[in-house]
Amino acid sequence: VVTDIDGNEYQAVQIGEQLWMKENLKVTHYNNGDEIPYMPNDGDWYDVETDAYCNYDNDDNNLETYGSLYKWYSVDDERGLAPEGWFIPTDDEWQELADYLGGDAVAGGLLKEAGFEHWNSPNTGATNESGFTGLPGGFRDHTDGGYSEMRSYGYFWSTTVHYGIFALPRMLAYSNSKLYRRGGGLNKRSGFSVRCIRD
Repeated sequence: VVTDIDGNEYQAVQIGEQLWMKENLKVTHYNNGDEIPYMPNDGDWYDVETDAYCNYDNDDNNLETYGSLYKWYSVDDERGLAPEGWFIPTDDEWQELADYLGGDAVAGGLLKEAGFEHWNSPNTGATNESGFTGLPGGFRDHTDGGYSEMRSYGYFWSTTVHYGIFALPRMLAYSNSKLYRRGGGLNKRSGFSVRCIRD
């Protein structure tokens, strides 16, 4: 069990040589105790290239299952978003996970929570054979601050910058068994889920 600075507890699972959290991050403070800015307001969200977090639809009821959504600037913050001794994976570390599970085309199915309690049908290929229990936390848009795609897609940050304002997240989808690599990158102002890893 992993505990963050707020006292939230997370289960972890060994997948290959990596130890991953089985739950999405929901921390509201960095490891030095500083608060992560909470930005419920749409205009604030898309307007600034700074660290921030939110909960989907600004509804705390979504927090327990799906965790919080973070801008990339929080992921990259030197004060530390991940619990002590843990960190946010790089693009290469996501790729190691995908490769261990048989490649991008099938890894998503092995990573997704099975069934339809949280995923929309058909939740193609979902077995959760890895124990990762991937969830569709949706995202918050960098252009207007709007929320979308909960129950259909899960987006997960990596620390890897593509170029400029773009970083490289991964995505799980209800409609297939892929672990998508967003090769062109997505805007760092987007709000995505975070999973942590330990060496």
